[in-house]
This record gives sequence, C-alpha cells and structure tokens, in this order.
Amino acid sequence: MPRTEKLERVAELKRRIEGSAALLLAEYRGLTVSDITELRRTLRETDASLTVVKNTLMQRAAAEAGLELTELLSGPSAVAFVDGDAVSAAKKIKAATKQFPTLVLKGGYVEGQVLSADEANRLADLESREVMLSKIAGLFKGEMARAAATFVSAQSRFLSLLEAYKALRTEPEPEAPEPEAPEPQAPEPQAPEPQAPEPQAPEAEASATATSDGNGKE
Repeated sequence: MPRTEKLERVAELKRRIEGSAALLLAEYRGLTVSDITELRRTLRETDASLTVVKNTLMQRAAAEAGLELTELLSGPSAVAFVDGDAVSAAKKIKAATKQFPTLVLKGGYVEGQVLSADEANRLADLESREVMLSKIAGLFKGEMARAAATFVSAQSRFLSLLEAYKALRTEPEPEAPEPEAPEPQAPEPQAPEPQAPEPQAPEAEASATATSDGNGKE
C-alpha cells in the first residue's frame, strides 16, 4: 500500500475511533466474505459498522487517538465501530460466534476503558440499554406513584385541618345574657314643703285706736 494511502487510511481510522461510542474487536479467522457480510448486516441493527482492518494501521490510528490496543490486535482483525449501545453490539457478535465458531470476540474499548476478551464477553451478558432504561423507568414510575400518593394523602389531611379551622372560626360565639331591667320601685313620700306664713291683717282694735287718736285732735 503506498505511503500516502496508508496515511489516509490511518487518518480515516482515527476519525472513526474518535467518533464512535465504543469499539469491539473480533478475530474473523475462517470466515468467508459472505459470512462477514452477514455479520455486518446484523451489527447494523445495533447502529454499529464492522470493518476489516490491518493491525499495524489500526494500532497507529489508535495510538494517535490516545488508545493502546496493541494486545488486542493480533491475527486477522475486524473492528465494530459502535455508535449505539455497546452491550447490544457485543450481544450480536457473541451470538454470531455460535453461528461462526471461528469468530472470536477479542476485546474492546468502552467508556474510556480497554476491555479484555473476558470483559467484552461479560459485557455481552449484560442487559441492553433499552431493557435497563425500561426497568429504571419502571422503578421511577413506582417511586413517582408512591410519592404522588403520599402527596395526595398529605394534601387531604391539610384540607381537612383547614376545613376544621374554618368551621371553628365561623362558629357563633355564645351571646352574653341581657341585663335584667330593675324592678320599678314605689316613689318615696316627699315631705311637704314649708309654706310661708300668710301676712295677717292688723287687728281691728289697733285700727280703731289709730282712728280715734286721729279724730280726737280737733
């Protein structure tokens, strides 16, 4: 392969490494072109693409991308560049090993970690992302239902207390007894007011005497 073509191939592999969510490496010894095509079709269902690579070029591209994959790059290698769920893609490859006994899952790179062959196979035994999300959603749904029930119960108790408080506030207060009117008392007898003595007329004798005295002087 000309040098320029090699450099272009390395750059393309580096771009795909950096743009993938995960990598799964397999040894495809003994597979025919038809077998590899079938495996590629199966992996496309999990949003992953399988590419047959030359180990030296893949190792250089991985090194430029900051990965150390030397131990996984032996024998005829094919790399699944995973854009979707790595667990689903690993399941597809592991299932294909039953159909193609010479196919071997050699390892991978997931979430910043290089996986050995054993770790990659354990990854295939995990539940897929969709299943885990479904279970998590179910747990959240149950927790939310319990939280909602608790909230409704608390709200109901609060409303009951509020209604009782309103009833207490609107209950009429007992009226104070009206003061009884005092019994009418008989008026106390009043003492008669003292009357001024009536002026008495001069006795007739005195009047006559005065007249006589006046008449005697002739």
